[in-house]
Amino acid sequence: MECFVGSIDCGTISSRFLIVNSSVCSGCCANIEGGADRSAGWMEEKPEDLVDTSSTCVDRAIEDFEKLGYKREQIKTIGITNQRETTLVWSKSTGMPLYPAIVWPDTRNAQTVHQLKDKAKKEGLEAVIKEKTGVPISTYFAGVKLKWLLDNVIAVKNAHDVDDMYFGTVETWLLWKFTGGLNGGLHYTDVTNASRTMFMNLETLDWDAELLAFFGVRRSCLAKIVSNCEVYGVMKTTALAGTTISALIGDQQSALVGQKCLTTGMAKNTYGTGSFMLYNTGEEIIHSSHGLLTTPAYRAGPNVSPIYALEGSIAVAGSVRDNLGLIKEAREIGELAGEVKSSGGVVFVTGFSGLFAPYWDDSAIGMIIGITSYTTKHHIARATLEATCFQTRAILDAMALDSKSTLTLLKVDGGMTESDICMQIQADILGIAVERPDMKESTALGAALCAGAAIKLFGWDLEEPSTLARVNMAGTTVFTSQSESTERNKGYTLWNKAVEKAKGWNDAAGLEVSEDDQEQIKRGE
Repeated sequence: MECFVGSIDCGTISSRFLIVNSSVCSGCCANIEGGADRSAGWMEEKPEDLVDTSSTCVDRAIEDFEKLGYKREQIKTIGITNQRETTLVWSKSTGMPLYPAIVWPDTRNAQTVHQLKDKAKKEGLEAVIKEKTGVPISTYFAGVKLKWLLDNVIAVKNAHDVDDMYFGTVETWLLWKFTGGLNGGLHYTDVTNASRTMFMNLETLDWDAELLAFFGVRRSCLAKIVSNCEVYGVMKTTALAGTTISALIGDQQSALVGQKCLTTGMAKNTYGTGSFMLYNTGEEIIHSSHGLLTTPAYRAGPNVSPIYALEGSIAVAGSVRDNLGLIKEAREIGELAGEVKSSGGVVFVTGFSGLFAPYWDDSAIGMIIGITSYTTKHHIARATLEATCFQTRAILDAMALDSKSTLTLLKVDGGMTESDICMQIQADILGIAVERPDMKESTALGAALCAGAAIKLFGWDLEEPSTLARVNMAGTTVFTSQSESTERNKGYTLWNKAVEKAKGWNDAAGLEVSEDDQEQIKRGE
């Protein structure tokens, strides 16, 4: 009887459940778009919605799977991958959320960032924190979001003070709920997600006492840190109740695995709500001096040495549809951009949540510059695609400096890669080849590979990339650069000029919040 692996991918704007066999021919894939509540600088999700959409995806996929003549028992294990940094807190005693989930692009904690930076400077801990965590103090990371909650929401502070609070990112919340919740639910996180809290030491892969003291967080509210490939427990809900869960991994690291970038020097870029490039550095921890993050890429088992990566994160990539609403479907942006040969001098700095790598400026803003009477929506559409592509080049240049090597091929996945126009623009801006797989669900696939490897299914072994040789070989499309270096550098110079104008705009660090809103925040409303 044929065996399959399942994978839950709980993303920022949608959830999906993928079922694959040994060669990653998809048995079924169910997808549901979710919703986030947005206001100026704020982005929240209902914690129960994350569970409900993921559960519904599983049930729908199993229904379709069985219609094809298969049995659910043929799915031997499942993995979970998730949007990283999104922060959840819930009561140990009641199991109820103490506050909505604060989503990763949320910047309400800008003032918290300034306070923490001042504290780190006064205590002489700036270099220590960066060395231990591999990341800068930023609105982006879950620990800074938790600090904001402890400082501003009375219900969260009180629960923390009396040790009645669990903290976690999305995979921790899902695992706890799927394995029983109050009835024996497992409170675990994995090395990739734990690294996004700023509480974990990169070398020890454990919670660090000095970091916890700096942030003022009790260790007892934190999950147990595990590897990305091991059997944690069994599902107690959905149509797959009784099935083992054997992978937890953050979405961008999962995409790295899904693209089979398992050898030092390989890299991938995922274009979604944000855009994220990861470069495999092997067992070596490379601390960036050019604005990149140092992160665990994956750990293929509890007794296996971790693999690390350099990461460049772009806060906003899929912005036109999700934020501005100028188009209804993502594919429209490529169609509009394809109507013109250039942006006509228009530059779009998509700093809706500040600028992430390699700039790290929480006070930067979104800005469209260079508009003339000649400008049309087609030029703005092309400038939007170029924004992600130019920032990807900035990250790639930083990676070359940090790793002392030059990339010649970039593997890509994610929603924006559906556009041939966008991928050709990317290849032209980078001056290297861009490779897109026909099977584009790299994030969900990575969690499936980790889960299968954990139980030795199909002979998969992340430490032996050759065991995955048959995986996802359906085909690829390669986009080669058609631009001259002079042309590339001219556009890149204009982009950097626009970025400098966008940086530092909100030096006041944070949006003003009315007194009424402040009272509602404290009450957890």
